[in-house]
Amino acid sequence: MITLINYGSGNIQAIANIYNRLNIKYQISKEESDLKNSDKLILPGVGDFDETMKLLQNLNILDTLNELVLIKKIPILGVCVGMQILGNSSEEGTTPGFGWIKGKVKKFDITKLSQKPHLPHMGWNNVHPAKDTSLFKNVTIENGFYFLHSYYFDCSSQDDILAYSEYGIKFPSAINNENVFGFQFHPEKSHQNGIELFKNFAEL
Repeated sequence: MITLINYGSGNIQAIANIYNRLNIKYQISKEESDLKNSDKLILPGVGDFDETMKLLQNLNILDTLNELVLIKKIPILGVCVGMQILGNSSEEGTTPGFGWIKGKVKKFDITKLSQKPHLPHMGWNNVHPAKDTSLFKNVTIENGFYFLHSYYFDCSSQDDILAYSEYGIKFPSAINNENVFGFQFHPEKSHQNGIELFKNFAEL
């Protein structure tokens, strides 16, 4: 069972609609018992780093998530700010992230951006795989993905970069370490490419 973690933020229904279309079983929950009975977890995210961590803290599920991810090795996918909180910290706030993938979230340097308005980075952009992964099976890479963010994940290790994109600088747009995965873009807004990604995650 895939659990979409319902902590009060993120495009949960958009992801649910995709799994309904694919006829893949899922549940939307914030209950500890449901999380512990999951085969996979998805952390959607819309908003800022500190607020997202605060919402999760208020549910008292941080210890449960750490157990499932670090000890039981349940696959987890973070989307947008859901990816950013996989790291250690963010320039957007002061609250620590999970630290499941080592790295710091940084704000784009607007002096390196030619596009106006400079931020947020919004719209379709290319994604370039950095390594082979089944997550991009049947994905039409040249069609790109939809982005909406002002901060990017600066990985401590290049080995954790699954794919990268360019916006003034080259930045990680997909990350992975063992059972932990993250997408900076919004697959739920990326048409057929996003559908394929969620399908592939379900099949891991």
